[in-house]
Amino acid sequence: MYAPKIGDTLDDLDTPSMIVDLDLMEQNIKKLFSTLLPTGRNIRPHLKTTKSAALAHKLVAAGAKGCCVAKVSEAEAITAAGFDDILITCEIIGRQKVQRLVELYKRHRGIRIVVDSVVGATAINDALQAEGIMEPISVLVDLDVGLHRTGVAPGEPALDLATHVSTLPMLRLIGVQGYEGHLQHLHSREDRRTQCLESMKTLTETASALRTAGFNIQVVTTGGTGTAEFCATVPGVTELQPGSFIFMDTDYRNAVGTFYANSLTILATVISQQGERRVTIDAGLKSLTTDSGLAECKDPRYRHENLGDEHGALSWEEGTPALVIGDRVEMVPSHIDPTINLHDVYYAHRRGVIEEIWAVDSRGKVQ
Repeated sequence: MYAPKIGDTLDDLDTPSMIVDLDLMEQNIKKLFSTLLPTGRNIRPHLKTTKSAALAHKLVAAGAKGCCVAKVSEAEAITAAGFDDILITCEIIGRQKVQRLVELYKRHRGIRIVVDSVVGATAINDALQAEGIMEPISVLVDLDVGLHRTGVAPGEPALDLATHVSTLPMLRLIGVQGYEGHLQHLHSREDRRTQCLESMKTLTETASALRTAGFNIQVVTTGGTGTAEFCATVPGVTELQPGSFIFMDTDYRNAVGTFYANSLTILATVISQQGERRVTIDAGLKSLTTDSGLAECKDPRYRHENLGDEHGALSWEEGTPALVIGDRVEMVPSHIDPTINLHDVYYAHRRGVIEEIWAVDSRGKVQ
């Protein structure tokens, strides 16, 4: 029976398999924390990238203060796997989702949430109250700082929402969240920095206005892999939410450079010869996403094309060593988060020997 185990080598793995170079991953973690912790900001990494409680524990051991997830179902899976200091960063709307939050909060009082509407805040308050829960849940006002995806507008709308939240006995307002996701992949470092500082001005001025109005705003949380270094320079920012830094992908690499290494790859096998300088591999759309472009072969001499659900192609210029049937190749994902969501397991290796095997605990948890 096929059952990879610690101590096996990469040659023992079937393909496609998701593999992590532990040396590179640990370097990425060390680089981020040694850069950001001295700024005095808390680091709350986003698990929408890793979807793994095991990695959440590793990040906390490195200095993180809790973690983030995107959805209630992710929080359910991560808490079930043994980690519960979690901020859910997406709005929780709808009777079913609100009830799942209530059940989760009964068991895990470390859960924090965000709201951006009177409707959403009231529904959560009423559901918690109906269950007879006595301890209010910690809430952050989600602020639109330029992404225009979620978040209440700054100024009077944010003040009005905070005022409403303060009337709800089962919600305890502790801070504001603002995510400048539209800036993460800007290729110009100066454009990224300048626009990020504008978003941070919106976020921190709103936090200050809420404090002036009498609200106890303790947490100002923001940032991603492409902007965290800039957010950390802004007085008033207390918490950073980078996620992709731990593994990286070609999209982030092309935008922010190679400070962080591509530590995660998809191991694939050459399964067919299709011409003198072209082969087919066993990794297609079900193994590698294409929303941020095509994945790349770790060896840049080989050019990648997608051939459908199960297959991809690699081709090369004359004079490059030929790939043959049975060869193994490593593919670097173009967008790490949805690629991880396609796989059940990480095989973490050091110089080709598997040291750890981690479940993708919240794979498919999109509710």
